[in-house]
Amino acid sequence: MNKTNAVRIVESLNIRHKVVSYEVDESDLTGETVALKIGVDPESVFKTLVCKGDKTGHIVFCIPVTLELDLKKAAFTSDNKKVQMIKLKDLFPLTGYVRGGCSPIGMKKHFPTFIDETAQLFEQIYISAGVRGTQLLILPDDLIMITNGRYADLI
Repeated sequence: MNKTNAVRIVESLNIRHKVVSYEVDESDLTGETVALKIGVDPESVFKTLVCKGDKTGHIVFCIPVTLELDLKKAAFTSDNKKVQMIKLKDLFPLTGYVRGGCSPIGMKKHFPTFIDETAQLFEQIYISAGVRGTQLLILPDDLIMITNGRYADLI
């Protein structure tokens, strides 16, 4: 596997991590499928969602793949009145990542990042390593440190 920006950043910071690969099914990019393929609890696999707030601009949220982002909580947490998901066509130009391979680490530009507080229930969590078919196993607190993020109630 070629190293992604996310993996390079984690390695450059000497963060303990593990890279886990799996076979990609382009017709099923759900996080539940990812968890099944890598054989872990789906609640420990976090998806990265990119939104835009009416006051603050772009924001990144990481939540368990089994759940949906509560847009009202996301807006409140990020000091916005309203938050909406960005359009899929805008994801790659904005972040450098594609759907199913978007990592909160190593985007083209740094955006305020919020990790759902349930991440703290796990010793380690899985996030995208920056490409489809590759996950990064990392400590939740290390993810907070790398992204300069905050824990929040998002679901």
